[in-house]
Amino acid sequence: MKKLILSLTFSLCFFLLPDIQLEAKIKLPAIFTDNMVLQQQTEAPIWGESSPRKKVKIITSWNRKQYITKADESGNWKILVKTPQYGGPYSIVISDGSILRLVNVMIGEVWLCSGQSNMEMPLAGWGKINNYEQEIAAADYPNIRLLQVEKKTSTLPLKDVEVAMGGWVECSPKTIPSFSATAYFFGRELYKNKQIPIGLIHTSWGGTLAEAWTSGSSLKTMPDFVPAIKSIEAEALTPEQAKALYDKQLADWNNEVIAKDKGFVNGQPAWSKVSFDDNDWKSIKAPGYLEKQGFPNFDGIVWLRKSIEIPESWASKRLTLSLGTIDDNDVTYFNGEEIGRTNGWDQFRNYPIPAILVEKGKAVITVRVHDTGGEGGFYGEASAMKLTDSSGNSISLSGEWKCNASLNATEISPAPRSFSDPNRCSVLFNAMLNPLIPYGIRGAIWYQGEANADRAYQYRELLPLMIKDWRQHWGKEFPFYIVQLANFKNMDGDVSASQWAELREAQLQTALHLKNTGLAVTIDIGDTKDIHPKNKQEVGRRLSLIARANAYGENISYSGPEFDSYQIEGNAIRLRFKHTEGGLVSKEKSLKGFYIAGLDHKFLSAEAKIDGDDILVSHGDIINPVAVRYAWADDPTGNLYNGAGLPASPFRTDDWPGITWNRK
Repeated sequence: MKKLILSLTFSLCFFLLPDIQLEAKIKLPAIFTDNMVLQQQTEAPIWGESSPRKKVKIITSWNRKQYITKADESGNWKILVKTPQYGGPYSIVISDGSILRLVNVMIGEVWLCSGQSNMEMPLAGWGKINNYEQEIAAADYPNIRLLQVEKKTSTLPLKDVEVAMGGWVECSPKTIPSFSATAYFFGRELYKNKQIPIGLIHTSWGGTLAEAWTSGSSLKTMPDFVPAIKSIEAEALTPEQAKALYDKQLADWNNEVIAKDKGFVNGQPAWSKVSFDDNDWKSIKAPGYLEKQGFPNFDGIVWLRKSIEIPESWASKRLTLSLGTIDDNDVTYFNGEEIGRTNGWDQFRNYPIPAILVEKGKAVITVRVHDTGGEGGFYGEASAMKLTDSSGNSISLSGEWKCNASLNATEISPAPRSFSDPNRCSVLFNAMLNPLIPYGIRGAIWYQGEANADRAYQYRELLPLMIKDWRQHWGKEFPFYIVQLANFKNMDGDVSASQWAELREAQLQTALHLKNTGLAVTIDIGDTKDIHPKNKQEVGRRLSLIARANAYGENISYSGPEFDSYQIEGNAIRLRFKHTEGGLVSKEKSLKGFYIAGLDHKFLSAEAKIDGDDILVSHGDIINPVAVRYAWADDPTGNLYNGAGLPASPFRTDDWPGITWNRK
């Protein structure tokens, strides 16, 4: 690591200036703080506010150069400072007559890290990635700097963001637990291999759509989003007015739902009462999705009940009810009394039960679940579902529950959209991205797609549009690396019907056809039961391989086998691949995950054999094959790798319309 020792003269000059004041008039955006990292070998923008027409000076300690500009009539100013090759720590002095100094500034590589919950997933907290305690204890990297952007929405582009921990911080066991695990492991791998200061700007929000991260000007070019953008632009309400309007709309909607919900009688939750007879309800297993247990294609409201025995030693004691994660929203009752409610499929449910409600003998837990779309109900680990006393003794709540539907989503009007809803078009770009522009960055990493899976064909246009949108706003075609969705949900399944497979294809096509992009394939490190897989170390490593090879020019393997072309040879299909460094390999005796179809378009599990850098695929009952699919399912069993140990992306040779075709 290069170090620069400032001369005594330069260090003292700031203390000898006669007009230093206690409070600086200069106002900087939240992204400029002590400990920050500036992108090396560039003209890094620094901007802020001062008095109108005020002269602003910047002096940088690495070259002792002075930059001068004048604020405009609104007090805004911007200066480009020339940065050297990596090094530090340095200082920056900004003055408009009063002095503001930034210290412990590093010059290095800055990466923007964004997406939804798998990017947001922290090392600890709700994330608890693999070996999180050891990873946190070992996270002593003062030359990796972290900036955490706080969640916020806006219908208009904002000038500044809100940040956690007061701004940039050094990576340490104290600062890393709540930071993005994917971003951290990506940055750590870069630092270990390049020995260059790394700046990570994390701006993400779980469960959010890609269109929320795209500017309105770009979304207007896609007809699907024009009405939504026009609606947002037409809003002329203050935040206070918008909130009051939404609160009224939500109250009216809730009243409509309760009036139509069979679980309520005269406005009271009758199905939560201990005396209610649920003998004719269906029995389901928890955790487990409702759609797989007698409620196919259901969206709406269901009630779930479970009877337990409270031991005498627990009577009149405060308990904790843990339900793990629920898709999507819940209201939970204990012996007919509401004890908690939570919105969000990715939120853990932990509800205190007051001692006054706890009596010896039978108790009934009732959970009213609102499934707003896709799969719904309890999911995650069975061990997370339990009732616990203050001493740590617990009763498991997994296993059999009674369940009954009370209201289908088709029977009610759509819920109103909140002014703070993060899934409105452009509101996250406006509030959590626009204020960062044009801060100097090397590139971006992106982990998102789950929320757009039901519109995967649309994502083929939307993701490239978003990337080009960001690049246009920054004024540079920076590297953009995508994490492909991991395996999740059901083992294999119908290879002709998978939203997640179609979303992965959209991500793959973007990486193949849009310049300076890359794809980190994670199809082998997901979790069937958890949409948030814990092995974020490998996700970060695979992203770093792409960056090291493409952004930094290292001669290393960075991609698994990439399908290139196919040729029909009699009753078999030959597949050709790129990125076969070390040869094609299977981690088991035979290749799995290959399916082949004939003229009837029906796919059958195929025999696949490695032939050099090719694979021959066939099935004894298919004489005239026309198409092959590999790992084409929500949670496939594919096992194709190259000699570098990197997995092949799911792919298909056909272009037959999928199940998300024409979904808007």
